[in-house]
Order: sequence, then C-alpha cells, then structure tokens
Amino acid sequence: MKKFLKIFFGVLLLGVFAYTIYFLYQKSQTEPIVFETTTAFVSNIIKKTTATGSVVPRYEIEIKPQVSGIIEEIYIEAGTSIKKGDLIAKVKIIPNMVALNNSESRVNRAKINLENAKLNFDRQKDLLDENVIAQTEFEAYKLSYDNAIEELASAEDNLNLVKEGQTKSSGKPTNTLIRSTITGMVLDVPVEIGNSVIESNTFNAGTTITTIADMSDMIFKGKIDESEVGKISEGMPLILSIGALEDVFFNADLEHISPKGVEENGAIQFEIKANVELMADKFIRAGYSANADIVLDRVDSVLTISESLLHFENDTAFVEVEVGPQQFEKRFIETGLSDGINIEVLSGLTEEDKIKMIN
Repeated sequence: MKKFLKIFFGVLLLGVFAYTIYFLYQKSQTEPIVFETTTAFVSNIIKKTTATGSVVPRYEIEIKPQVSGIIEEIYIEAGTSIKKGDLIAKVKIIPNMVALNNSESRVNRAKINLENAKLNFDRQKDLLDENVIAQTEFEAYKLSYDNAIEELASAEDNLNLVKEGQTKSSGKPTNTLIRSTITGMVLDVPVEIGNSVIESNTFNAGTTITTIADMSDMIFKGKIDESEVGKISEGMPLILSIGALEDVFFNADLEHISPKGVEENGAIQFEIKANVELMADKFIRAGYSANADIVLDRVDSVLTISESLLHFENDTAFVEVEVGPQQFEKRFIETGLSDGINIEVLSGLTEEDKIKMIN
C-alpha cells in the first residue's frame, strides 16, 4: 500500500511539473499580430478656417426723445413688430422754470403791445372815417396792429410748447409723442412709466426709449486671427453654426473684412461681416453666439481616406495595401485636398483595396 502511494504521488508530482513547463512555454510564445484594415470611401473634403462671433441685425437703431420729461405712456414691449411711424411712447414735459418764466413774460408783453396797438388803430380808424388822415398814413397803424396780434399768438404758442409740448394751432402733441423711425421688431425697452428721460441734443446722446431692428436682415459679425486673414477674401461662402440651435447650419457670404486689426489678448484680430441666409422655420434672436467655418476650398464626392493611414518616403505618400491574408505591400498614391482629418485620393487606390491601419 505504501509503495502504491509513493508511486501515485510521484506520478502526480511529475504531471504537475510537466504541465507547469508546458504552461510557461505557451506564455512565452508571442501571439501573432493581426492588423486591422479599412477601405477608401467617397466623401466631401472641405478645407476651412473658423471665426467666432455673433449674429446681429444689420440695421439696429436706438429711439431717443426730442424733449426732456417723464415717461407717461409706453405702447410697445420687447418682441413687438412695429411699422415706421407707429407710436412708441408719450413723454410728459416738465418745463424748465427759466424758459417758462421767459415765455410767460413774453406773452404779457405781447398783450400790452396789442392793447396799445388796438387803441392807436381804433383812434386812427375814426380819423380816417372823418377824412382827417390819408389812407396811406392809416395803413402804418393797421400794420402795427396786425403785427401785435401775430406776436401774441406766437408768444402763446411758445408758452404752450414749453408747458405741454403742443401749440394751440395744431391741437396735437408734437415732440412728446415718440414714434418709430423704421419698420422692425422691438428688441429692448429699457425705460418704465415714470422714468425721467433726457432729450437728444448737441451735448447729450439722450435717453434710449427703445431699440428696434430689422430681423429679416441678419449678419454674422466676428473676429479672425491675423494668421488666417490672408487666406480669405470677400465673397467666400461660410457655414454658420449657432450654439442655441443644435444641428442647424446656415449658409452665409463673406462681405466685409476690416482693413485694420485690433489687439486682443496679445493677438491681432480682424473683424469680418457676412450676410446670413435665413430659414423660414428658424427664428434667429439678436446676439446669438455663432461659429463661422469659412470655406477656403472644397471638393465633393471624391475618393477619400483618413490622413492617419498615410506613410511618407522622401516626398512621396504611400499606404500599405493587403495583397493576401495579413500580407501587405506599399502602394504609392497621389493625394489632393485635405481638411486635416481626411484627404482626397487622386490616383493609386480603389474603393475595394484594403488598407492596413496603423496600430
């Protein structure tokens, strides 16, 4: 029995040793490398540079009052579409005390002059009726009387303008009614009823009552680095992507490149403007941030491969094409336009060729 156990354990130990040797041998063997392959494909190649900026209305104006005072009524709100001449707001005039005092004094003087001119006119009229004076002499007094009437009317109109912004003759408010000067959409109304506003004049830009823009004519306004500005020219097409509108792209045409650069964060930037082709079912709000891909060159529906598949020998490009199971040979090719990721193949490859991928 003891002899049997010795033999059994000896065989078991020998078996474990043999298996260990086999396992270590298998582990030491290098697994054969299997290269993955890919093929060329037909695609569009677009070489472009990118500019950042925003989409804004081409025509955007600020409406300012022609008189100083208090906002009495506001007839519009942001987002309202209005036409040229539509009423925006009404301003209640708070008269200047010096101007008011001068106007009242002018009216009083005009009344005194009118009373005096009327007395002279009536007196001379009686003398004319009695043939004491000639018609020519009487006409001078009549002219003086007519001038006095006109002066009083003018003084009273001026007083009404100072106090209320309207004249007796018109009976309608003049500068106190603020009207739109263009057709468009109200973008902002920065004032409220009761706010004080200052008129636009030589020394002051005035208080903005509202901002109005034509939202049917939008442009992209952005900046491009000096290293790229030499590659672009007016008339080039742009592909516009707006952050707020996912997976939506707009076409645009470059129409302006600033002749002067501006330094920003140590780099010279040039302003560009492009006309945006709007879509009927997409509303672009003023100020949307956007990126513009400026198309420098493009080719459509051409044979293309990933640029990472290329090898270079001297100045010649080649790829490794499979000619048998995991057997590859060099294939020199002629390349065309590249967008930095994919490159156009002009000759040397077909869609059926399997190209070795670089691991």
